[in-house]
Amino acid sequence: MKELLDDVPAYIRDLVPYPPGKPIEELERQYGVKNPIKLASNENSMGPSPAAVEHCKDSLAKLFRYPDGSGFYLKEALAGKFGIKQENICLGNGSNELIDFLCRVFIRPGRDAVSSRPSFLVYNKMVQVTGGTNRIVPLKNSRHDLHAISSAVTSSTRLIFLDNPNNPMGTVIARGDFDRFLDDLPGHLLVVLDEAYGEFVRPGTDTPRGVDYIHTDPRVVTLRTFSKAYGLAGLRVGYGIMDSRICQLIERVRQPFNVNLLAQEAARAALEDTDHLEKTLANNHVEMERLSEELKAMGCRPLESQTNFMLVDTFRDAAQVYEAMLYKGVIIRAMGAYGFPTFIRITVGLPQENQRFLQAFSQVLDQISVKER
Repeated sequence: MKELLDDVPAYIRDLVPYPPGKPIEELERQYGVKNPIKLASNENSMGPSPAAVEHCKDSLAKLFRYPDGSGFYLKEALAGKFGIKQENICLGNGSNELIDFLCRVFIRPGRDAVSSRPSFLVYNKMVQVTGGTNRIVPLKNSRHDLHAISSAVTSSTRLIFLDNPNNPMGTVIARGDFDRFLDDLPGHLLVVLDEAYGEFVRPGTDTPRGVDYIHTDPRVVTLRTFSKAYGLAGLRVGYGIMDSRICQLIERVRQPFNVNLLAQEAARAALEDTDHLEKTLANNHVEMERLSEELKAMGCRPLESQTNFMLVDTFRDAAQVYEAMLYKGVIIRAMGAYGFPTFIRITVGLPQENQRFLQAFSQVLDQISVKER
């Protein structure tokens, strides 16, 4: 067995598992907390669309059947929504899987990808899994430094990952900056525009929308998910919009039946339930504003965000704040691992959840001393 394990390449052995948010069930077991709330993983606190739930119920009797391996009807619905062809759409077990597919197709030892720090951790993880090299460019003023990213490109670069909005900062790229960035790039790579939080961007915001490039620049690949605004995180369904030639390559590495039957049905229903989406966005915008004002009044510094979460500088040890909040039955995320030792990240919840967070947070701030700078 030792010989077998020693033969595993270092780039696999050195991988760090993705750190998920603490589950509610684990908090109840470990801390004995009743009715905890979770504001750590950027889920939709309003839950899934009622129509999606009903579609799942109606499909339960079909669970002995394999799902539609092509995802025809979900692709049809997405094609209609965006005014594109089905051949431009790939489905994934969450958008995470599409990141995996892109890396498996285009990255290997001797090839590299460029991404920002901080940004979504899965980019670096999947590049490392395929034996490629990660070229990391720090954010500048909390935003993607497009000039530095362009300068980091080499003849071996095949993928550039840009989460727009950025996770964890919540910032977006300006449309003009993105267009100039594309003009400066060579043709031997793809720009992966990850719009996991795209639905939350405020109307009128000057930022690129990946689907708008489908007919003008085949280098742009767009990723989206049903996990956030559509409230289907538990079903794991995402999609990519891209040049049909890229889709054809992804189909070659995709596992059959990768998006399950219930996920396909729920996603189709969620797309049609515009009322639920509008309520989600309205709650997010109103409650984010309220949270921001309340946190400022407590002496903290919340950052502006175009997502359903915000970073908050507590001016205290974030790990201590996180632990103290667990005892109050509120799960948030400490951002020390991202290089922000005094910051927490909170998901915008329902009004009652946010109120409970604010009450607990106020008590915790009184218990923990401000950290000297």
